[in-house]
Amino acid sequence: MSVHDPRTWERPTPRAAAYGARSLLPSWRWLAEAIWWVEHAFGRARADARPDEDTRVRIFLIMTAFSVVFCCLALGAARAALLTPQGVVGASANPNAVARADIVDRNGALMAMNANHYNLYVSPSQVWDINLAERSIRRALPRVPADKLREVLRGRSRALVLQGLTPKEKAAIHALALGGVEFEAVDKRIYPLAPSARHLLGRSDTAGKGISGAELAFNDEIRAAGARGESFPLSIDLRVQGVLENELFAAAAAVQAKGAVGVIADATTGEVLGMASWPTSDSKNLAATGNYEMGSVFKTFTIAASLDTGRTDMNSTFDASQPYMVGNRRIKDFHATNQILSLEGVYLHSSNIGTSRMAVELGPQVMRDYFNRLGLLDRAPIELHESVPPRRPVNWEDSTRASMSFGYGIMISPLQMTAATVALVNGGVYRPLTLRRGGTGVEGRRVVSPETSANIRALMRANVLRGSGRSADAQGLRVGGKTGSANKVVNRRYDPRHGVGSFASVFPADGPDSTRRYVVFVLIDEPAVGSQLGGAVAAPVAGRVIDRISGFLGVNRVADPVIPPVAVTQ
Repeated sequence: MSVHDPRTWERPTPRAAAYGARSLLPSWRWLAEAIWWVEHAFGRARADARPDEDTRVRIFLIMTAFSVVFCCLALGAARAALLTPQGVVGASANPNAVARADIVDRNGALMAMNANHYNLYVSPSQVWDINLAERSIRRALPRVPADKLREVLRGRSRALVLQGLTPKEKAAIHALALGGVEFEAVDKRIYPLAPSARHLLGRSDTAGKGISGAELAFNDEIRAAGARGESFPLSIDLRVQGVLENELFAAAAAVQAKGAVGVIADATTGEVLGMASWPTSDSKNLAATGNYEMGSVFKTFTIAASLDTGRTDMNSTFDASQPYMVGNRRIKDFHATNQILSLEGVYLHSSNIGTSRMAVELGPQVMRDYFNRLGLLDRAPIELHESVPPRRPVNWEDSTRASMSFGYGIMISPLQMTAATVALVNGGVYRPLTLRRGGTGVEGRRVVSPETSANIRALMRANVLRGSGRSADAQGLRVGGKTGSANKVVNRRYDPRHGVGSFASVFPADGPDSTRRYVVFVLIDEPAVGSQLGGAVAAPVAGRVIDRISGFLGVNRVADPVIPPVAVTQ
C-alpha cells in the first residue's frame, strides 16, 4: 500500500491530534504527516537506540532552518534590487538622503540639487600620535581651522572638526589611514547657478526641509518627487531669468539704488518666468515682501474701472486747465498742460487731475470693488509664503480715492502689481501668479470686459509710442506700458529726495485677446544718481529686457509705425 494510504497510518498521538491532522482536507494531509514525522524523529531514534540517526536529524533540521532563512533573505534582496522604483528609500535609510528632488526650470535646466558631503570627526582617545595626525590632516586639508583641529585632538571626547567635506577631500583624509578619524555622510543642498534666482528658490535646512522661497512653498511636492526619483519643475525660464537679472542689477548698480525688483509673467497662464530682487546680499525677496506706493502706474487701474463701468469712454474729455479741488485740497499735475484732455491725453500726460476726477465720480464702493477684483487689497495669491498683504486705506473718502487714483495712499507688492496688470491685458481675466510649470489650472475670474482690456492695451501702447514710456520701446515688439513715480515718506513727510520709479508693461500689446502676451514689471527703489522718474530709470530696463527675451518666448517682430516726436511727461 502507498504510504499515503490511510489504512497504513499509525494511531496519532495526542500531540499530533493537536495539529488537527484528521480534520485537514486530503490535499493537506501530506503536510500534517511530514510535520508529525519530523517532530517524532528524535523519539524514534532514541527508542531504536540509533543515536547516529538522532544526530543526523538534528544536523538536517539546523541546515534546513538556515537554508530557509538564507532563501528568504536572498529573495528579499533580489526583490528590493529589481522591483523598487528608482529614488525610493528604504524604511531604515536616512530620510534626508534623497528627500529633496532636484529643482529644474521649465525647460529642465538644473536650479537646485542634492550633493553628498561629509563631516569630519575625531575621537582623541583613538589617535596614536596627536602631532602626526595634526600635521597630516592640515597638509591634506589646508582649509581646516588649525585652532579647531588642535582643540579637538587634545580634547577628551569625539568632536566635529569640519563640515562640508567634498568626496575628494574625504578621500584625501581617508588615505592617511589615521586612527580616530571618522566621517559622517550628509546631504547638502546645492544651487549651482547661485546667486541667480536666489530669492525665489529660497533654501532648505540641514534636515532637508524647505524654509523659504520655492523650497518652502513646494516642500511636500519636492520631497515626493525625490522619493520617486524625479525632478520638480518650476515655471521659471532660466534664460529669461538671466536676462532680467543682468539688466536689472546693472541698472540698479549704475544709479546706486537702494533696491530693485523685476517680474516677468505669462499673461495667459499667470506663470512667472522670471523674478529678481536686488541687492542679492539681502535675504528678502522684495518682489513678495516689499510694499511700495508706486505712483502713476495706478492710473491704469483707475481708468480701467471708469471705462468698465461706462462712466468714461475713449472719447471722454477732462478739464485739466486748472487744479482740481477736492474739499480744501488742491490736486495739480506734475507736468501741467493747462488744457482739456482726452482720455488718451490724461494717460499720456499722466494727469493727476484727470484720474482724480474719475475716482471721485466712481465713488467709494465701486472703486473699492474694482481694486479688490484686481487683487490690490489682498496679498498676491502666489505659492510663496513670503507674499505680504498690502497697506490699504481705512476710509475711502473723496480725497483718499483721488490719491489712490495716481498711486498714493496705498502700498502694494510688485507681485500684486504684476498680477493686476496681467488681468487688464489678457482680455480681463484675473489668474493668480504661480511658480508652478503649466499654471495652477484655475480658470480665473473676469474682472473687466474684453473691450476694456483692449482699450487699456491701446492706451499702454500709445504711451510707449508717444508718451512717458518711449524709452521702453523695443523695435518691432509692440511694447505697451505705464510709468510711475512716487516720493517716499521720511519722518512722516513725503521727501522728494527719496523716491521710487516703476514701469508696468506688456508685449505684444496688439492683436486679439488670444494673443500670447507677457507682462514685465520693473521697480527701482531710491536711485541716488540721476532722475527718480519711472520713465528714466525703470522703462529703459524693461525695454532692454523685452528686446533680449522676445526670441526665447517666440514673439515675432513686425515693422513699427513712424511716430512724430512729442514732448515727454511723466
